[in-house]
Amino acid sequence: MKLYTYLALGDSYTIGEQVKINESFPYQTVYNLRKSGIAIAAPEIVATSGFTTGELNAAIEKATLLKQYDFVSLLIGVNNQYRGKSIDDFAKDFELLIKQAIQFAGGKNEAVFALSIPDWGVTPYAAGKSTQKISAEIDSYNQVCEFVALKYHAVFIEITAAQRKNSNLPEYLAPDQLHPSGKEYSNWAALLSKKILALTN
Repeated sequence: MKLYTYLALGDSYTIGEQVKINESFPYQTVYNLRKSGIAIAAPEIVATSGFTTGELNAAIEKATLLKQYDFVSLLIGVNNQYRGKSIDDFAKDFELLIKQAIQFAGGKNEAVFALSIPDWGVTPYAAGKSTQKISAEIDSYNQVCEFVALKYHAVFIEITAAQRKNSNLPEYLAPDQLHPSGKEYSNWAALLSKKILALTN
C-alpha cells in the first residue's frame, strides 16, 4: 500500500497556535484520511507564528524537506495584512509560494491546496480596532490568493465565510480569543481531506 506524504506551509493558522498539535488542521486532515483508509505519514510542517509570505519563502529555502510530496497545503498572508505590507508585494510572494508548492507536488497542480486567509477582525481580540477595514483588507488579500491559485490550476479552498460566522462563538476560539480552536480547524480539515480523498480514488 502506498504511503502518502503531505507538506503544510503557513503561519500560526497552520501550526495551530494555542491548541494541541493534533487539533491543528494538518493533523486533523491526516486523521480524517487515515479514518478513510488512506495510508499517510504525519504532516511535515513549515510554519511559524507571525510568518509573512517573505519569511515563509526564506524558511522553505533553509528547511530540510523531501524533494516531492503527494499533497501540499498553503495558508499564508494574515501577517502581511496585520503589518500593513503592500498587497502588490504579497501577490508576488504568494505567486512564488504557489509555484514552489507545485514543484513540491511534483508538478501536480491539483495536489496543491491554497486555503483562504481567516479574518481576525471578527474575533474578540480585534475589539476596539477598525474591524471593517481589517475585513475589507482580508477580502482583498483573499482575492489575490484565489486569483493566483486558479492561475496556476491549484485548488482554492474558501474557509473565511464560515470562520467569520463562528468567531463570536467561544467554542470556535482558542484561549487567546484570536486564533481558532480545534473545532474550527476541524471544519477546514474536513474540506481539505475531502479534496485530497477525491485525488486518491
